[in-house]
Amino acid sequence: MLSQIAYAQTAAETTSPLSTWDLISNMGPVVFLVLLLLLSFSVFCWAIIYNKWKLIGQTSSVSEEFLEIFWSGRSMDFIYGESKKFPSAPTAKIFQAGYKELQKLIERQKQRGQQKPGVNDTSEIIPPESSIHNLERALGMASRNEILRLEKSMTFLATTASSAPFIGLFGTVWGIMGAFQNIGQQGGASLAVVAPSIAEALIATAVGLFAAIPASMGYNFFNSKIRNLRAQMENFTGDFLNIVKRNFLSQ
Repeated sequence: MLSQIAYAQTAAETTSPLSTWDLISNMGPVVFLVLLLLLSFSVFCWAIIYNKWKLIGQTSSVSEEFLEIFWSGRSMDFIYGESKKFPSAPTAKIFQAGYKELQKLIERQKQRGQQKPGVNDTSEIIPPESSIHNLERALGMASRNEILRLEKSMTFLATTASSAPFIGLFGTVWGIMGAFQNIGQQGGASLAVVAPSIAEALIATAVGLFAAIPASMGYNFFNSKIRNLRAQMENFTGDFLNIVKRNFLSQ
């Protein structure tokens, strides 16, 4: 009778639930390093998601505000002055690049002696239509720079989303291998002894998914927002070129 009670007490102690912290503290060095790597990935991803949320939200808002000024019908000089109030608006940056290039074309025409006598308005100093290629290059370069700025750190989100589950799986496989090696050394073991070792190994997979899921959702969400901003920039570039062709370039 006493032996049965002692066995029951031993079994109860053996099968007592372990906390997650107890499982982590008993991990092997390889699995523990995998866990630290995945946690650092997760922290970086959340920081990127937070910064992207602020950046893209602000960019969309100020870009819409600048477009209202651009389509207000005011002069190019006035719009250029107002565009400096929107340093984070991609459309404002593209307009500034196009305006500066247009001013260079006009100055070049002045130097060639094609200015009309008594004309003070720069809009009446008309460069040749062939100059549109220089303007297109300037607008295209400004647009690409803004896209690169918006896409910064997006690669890290994509890399974490695709690789974190496999890194976690590697830690799990390594931990299970260690558990079975211990079973082989002991010559046999009950489920109560094996389960904690397997639970330790599975934590790596859980942390891998914890890092990968937000990274994947954040990447897809921000990629969609950036695609919309890219379309907005392309449309603005086309509209700006049409206005320049219609009002500033000779046919």
